[in-house]
Amino acid sequence: MDRPCLLPFLLLAAAAVLTSAPGGALAKSKLAKKSDDIVNGPLLTDKLKAKRTLIVGPDEEFKTVQSAIDAVPAGNTEWIIVHLRSGVHNGKVVIPKDKPFIFVRGNGKGRTSISHESSSPDNAESAAFTVNADNVIVFGVSFRNTARAGLVNNQEIRSVSAMVAGDKVAFYHCAFYSPHHTLFDSAGRHYYESCYIQGNIDFIFGSGQSMFQCPEIFVKPDRRTEILGSITAHDRKVDDDTSGFVFLKGKVYGVGEVYLGRVTAPDSRVIFADTYLSKTINPAGWTTIGYTGSTDKVMLAEFNCTGPGSDAAKRVPWSRRFTLNEATKYLTIDFINGKEWLPAYYY
Repeated sequence: MDRPCLLPFLLLAAAAVLTSAPGGALAKSKLAKKSDDIVNGPLLTDKLKAKRTLIVGPDEEFKTVQSAIDAVPAGNTEWIIVHLRSGVHNGKVVIPKDKPFIFVRGNGKGRTSISHESSSPDNAESAAFTVNADNVIVFGVSFRNTARAGLVNNQEIRSVSAMVAGDKVAFYHCAFYSPHHTLFDSAGRHYYESCYIQGNIDFIFGSGQSMFQCPEIFVKPDRRTEILGSITAHDRKVDDDTSGFVFLKGKVYGVGEVYLGRVTAPDSRVIFADTYLSKTINPAGWTTIGYTGSTDKVMLAEFNCTGPGSDAAKRVPWSRRFTLNEATKYLTIDFINGKEWLPAYYY
């Protein structure tokens, strides 16, 4: 069953959207209006106003993605486009901390991909694509860790598709593939718009403060263990930490059975809102497998979800069903201060 995403509420960078309301903020009566614009590569290029483009392809100056990243000057302060031609770009890619303001632009997640085979007990080491820098935007790229099944059958081995550790990082219309442990959302504020994420065991995990708008989450069966997998494993250890994962207006489906999330820390925080949940979701919803601490302060919650996997009757007693009032603070990009840094966004 497909739930189409609503037409975007497209807002520009903060300076472009401010009204004459007192204090430079949007008046409550002047909320963002619907726009006929679609968040695509040309639109993002226009909003970022990049002055330089590095093109990657077999017939271009840069033959590999990493060589183009390496050509960006350390301490960069202006947006630079790294444009990937259609096709498969093989090789591990790392955007280092000292190279911010990079816009990695592909030609669509079905046409442009970064692929690398890597398995390791260390999540960061296994990642096919790593963002350590702040202020990075990615559009229209698939990230694949093509680790072989024989390697990942070991429960201690990781095969991360992408690791995101910088602040103010956004992915638009991207896809993430891995046998498991797919997206390491390590730290910082992140935005994922209309992205496809595939995996089984803890395949969206870390300590990030992230919003997933209109995501498509596909569950694969896990053959390494009889323990049911989890979509999320958020690592929030103190209640004054602003981090958390919010999934808004998406769908979850696939093969086999998983939990929405696993408790990994005393203050783990994950919210699924306005999301279609297929029967692949275990009726208990959430799990403490591998965690022995208290669940008194965890915030693993659902709001206004639909589908056969959304039935509250058998949910674990420590999970939460939000009221509209409780959910409101998580239903817009204000949760990640997105109006301050995103070039375009929904809701």
